[in-house]
Amino acid sequence: MVGVLADKPLLPVSVLWPFARYVAVGDEPFLQRYGEQFHPFVIGAATNIQAALIKANLEGKVRVVVPCSFDAFLSESNLPSKGHFRSDLNKTMIQLLTFLSKHGSPFFVTISPFVTIHQNKNISLAFSLFKETAHPHNDSHRTYKNSFDLSYDTLVNALSTVGFPKIDIVVAQIGWPTDGATNATPSIAETFVKGLINHLHSKLGTPLRPRDPPIETYIFSLLDEDQRSITTGNFERHWGVFTFDGQAKYQVDFGQGSKNLVNAQNVEYLPSKWCVVNNNRDLSNASARASEACYVADCTALSPGGSCFNISWPGNISYAFNSYYQQHDQRTDSCDFGGLGLITTVDPSVGNCRFSVELHTSQSDSLHRACYFQWTTLLTTILVCLLRFTL
Repeated sequence: MVGVLADKPLLPVSVLWPFARYVAVGDEPFLQRYGEQFHPFVIGAATNIQAALIKANLEGKVRVVVPCSFDAFLSESNLPSKGHFRSDLNKTMIQLLTFLSKHGSPFFVTISPFVTIHQNKNISLAFSLFKETAHPHNDSHRTYKNSFDLSYDTLVNALSTVGFPKIDIVVAQIGWPTDGATNATPSIAETFVKGLINHLHSKLGTPLRPRDPPIETYIFSLLDEDQRSITTGNFERHWGVFTFDGQAKYQVDFGQGSKNLVNAQNVEYLPSKWCVVNNNRDLSNASARASEACYVADCTALSPGGSCFNISWPGNISYAFNSYYQQHDQRTDSCDFGGLGLITTVDPSVGNCRFSVELHTSQSDSLHRACYFQWTTLLTTILVCLLRFTL
């Protein structure tokens, strides 16, 4: 899958094949918080990319798709039978679905049981995690035993309502975060991913599409992203199956011949140094300094329910200082904070609260540019080979 901004591919069309199966136009351009600003451009961009694929003789090999957000469809009653697209999307969605059907492309959608449980008090954790003990939801004569099927069939009904009941569906993003919010932990994420995989492998489909599950499902995501927008919530930076430095957060069998995920090897870190608060100084202004640090650095683990939420003051101040210090490549001046910072070689991590050490990165821009395409190709291959379920 290769992303596209407006009508310009991130990679030339000539190098897409054989590494890519899809060209994604935008990144969830129909998110509700974007309003209608991208609506006038999506179909035109998709049409231009399709023309480029035809010119490159890649039509039928690489499909043009538009990833749609989980809030593009809804049901006020929480019943799939009442599912529909947002009213502001109807015209554009019909145009998109017409385009997809014409070119044999599937409908790409994000399904987010984690966000659903936070927005809907009628959805239980057990229902979201595919637990057999979960209380089922009934919709007329249909019974729903998990949140995934409920959301999926809400989409199916929305597609049927606008005249596309049979279009193929790809779940482009689905996952469970491991930090930054209540119920966002590695153990719960492991339960969810294993439940999802077992459910998909059963090929039972959903009540509206029995024995017809999504043609592909992509786990979101490979690694944590410490610069990802947290508009939706602090958990947004913790979707990775692996930590930022390539260490597996939990074990799950993706069906690739090994039941254990393999940690990244030979990872190069900066020196084992951390920035903490200097307890010998007047700390009356420490909280204000920590807030300034968190404005730039990643302090999402300090959120209620997060892995560092329960560390005592001034431990939380130290966490903020260290996050800023590591993000600035351990520069001495980045641990100043008006004289409140102190560099130490003693790991201040507490329990599950990890005070990270940043990765060692090359200072050579030329090397970075040379490696960029190789990394992009490798990442695409990993996503296709490891994280796709073809059923």
